[in-house]
Amino acid sequence: MALRVPQAPGIGQMLKDGAKHYGGLEEAVYRNITACKELAQTTRSAYGPFGMNKMVINHIEKLFVTNDAATIIKELEVQHPAAKMLVLASQQMEQEIGDGTNFVLVFAGALLEYAEDLLRMGLSPTEVIEGYELACKKTLEILPDLSCGALKELKDEAEVTRAIKTSVMSKQYGNEDFFAGLIAKACIAVQTRSNTFNVDNVRTTKILGSGVLSSSAVQGMVFKKIVEGTLKKVDNAKIAVFSCPIEASHTETKGTVLIKSATELLNYSKGEENSLELQIKGIADAGITVVICGGKVGDMALHFLNKYKIMAVRLNSKWDLRRVGKVIGATALPRLTPPTSQEAGHCDHVFISEIGDTPCVIFKQDNDASCISTIVIRGSTDNLMDDIERAVDDGVNTFKALTKDGRFVPGGGATEIELAKRLASYGETIPGLSQYAIKQYSQAFEAIPRALAENVGVKATEVLSKLYAAHQEGQQNTGFDIEAEGAGVKDMLEAGVIDAYLTKYWGIKLATNAAVTVLRVDQIIMAKQAGGPKPPKQGGMDQDDD
Repeated sequence: MALRVPQAPGIGQMLKDGAKHYGGLEEAVYRNITACKELAQTTRSAYGPFGMNKMVINHIEKLFVTNDAATIIKELEVQHPAAKMLVLASQQMEQEIGDGTNFVLVFAGALLEYAEDLLRMGLSPTEVIEGYELACKKTLEILPDLSCGALKELKDEAEVTRAIKTSVMSKQYGNEDFFAGLIAKACIAVQTRSNTFNVDNVRTTKILGSGVLSSSAVQGMVFKKIVEGTLKKVDNAKIAVFSCPIEASHTETKGTVLIKSATELLNYSKGEENSLELQIKGIADAGITVVICGGKVGDMALHFLNKYKIMAVRLNSKWDLRRVGKVIGATALPRLTPPTSQEAGHCDHVFISEIGDTPCVIFKQDNDASCISTIVIRGSTDNLMDDIERAVDDGVNTFKALTKDGRFVPGGGATEIELAKRLASYGETIPGLSQYAIKQYSQAFEAIPRALAENVGVKATEVLSKLYAAHQEGQQNTGFDIEAEGAGVKDMLEAGVIDAYLTKYWGIKLATNAAVTVLRVDQIIMAKQAGGPKPPKQGGMDQDDD
């Protein structure tokens, strides 16, 4: 008599053994919300100028010490599928604006936290989603009214510094004025007349030593290299760029040369030397004073380059070759031939300079229309310089956002409290169960000033009550003053704490979309993983092994 194998009940009977299935509010929705809340809580304490740093060690054991949410979630490698949706929204924010990643995580986490309360009250996920979408639409309608000014002149260094200072402040509190000024100078130098701006045109070079206030901006490029020959400085340089090595040419196929006497050997060597000298003389006759190559410079070639007073710079990276070609307006040539006037580039100053004890080759342009600027970052540790680099990246991306839309809104939680106040009033005009979701959506905005206050070490409830009181009196630019003693509030426009309008717009939009996507999930079905049992983890070497 054959034994009957009992089938798993429900959906389990359709799937392979080992598949997992979770359904309903308790198993799927609440699980997802909990995972997202945990992720938001991780980055929430890193929000704002007084945000705490996280020490993250990634899968290749590289250490990161930062409060930049984009770096934290990138290196954490989040596996939970629902939390991954928040990570994707945050990464999209990084691509779209380059700043505000933590805002997306904190706000989306708060939305899901309040959604959980509504679901436990008895509302269905559909009703919550409907209310959230209505609230988001209304928020994006209100947001333009909260604009407190616009960047009128993109070439005005003082105005640009003021506009990007807040985004730099969150990473480099105390040095924000200095770095905002450097970034503004670098961005304005590379901005084209058509107001188009490419973030890749502002480069960074990190050189260990000195203090952060020794950092500087250079119009052109800086390489941690030394020149190959004896010439150390050339002004008004005409430059040739070669992607090939500079050395005696070799035959494409292997050949054998039979030499019978010493005279023949001398003549053979002489022929090679003459051929190379003719090539370098032709380059010198074309007026070239600096050559940049992507390969090695042979000893014989170096002798002739010194003879014809040509500076030689070797760059191993093809990206560096391409960028320096862009700065000087040169075309990289694949063979050692004299360049035409269109292929040769020009640079006002090429020279060796020691920054700290690091020798650097600097390509510097005097004119205002340089294609690329370099910010030389100094610092006492690599981790500190990495953090400054992320602050520079945020500042440059904020400038890019301002070239698209020059408006800005008050920071320090002022925009969020005003939106919360207006949405709460709007929620009361909506009939049905959606009004509960709209009211909870408005309360989720409180998470931003609350996080700022908690990270400073002030009672958040006291800050929120003062902010609401000020906004009820019509002071819509009033935000939390982190520099005041206790729970101080201040006009953010006077304090110079402003955020780019597009940062808030995309942050609210992406956070809402992420939260709604998580709430739409009512079942989690995980198929059995492919392959057999997983191999055991590799341990350390045994002591017997050599």
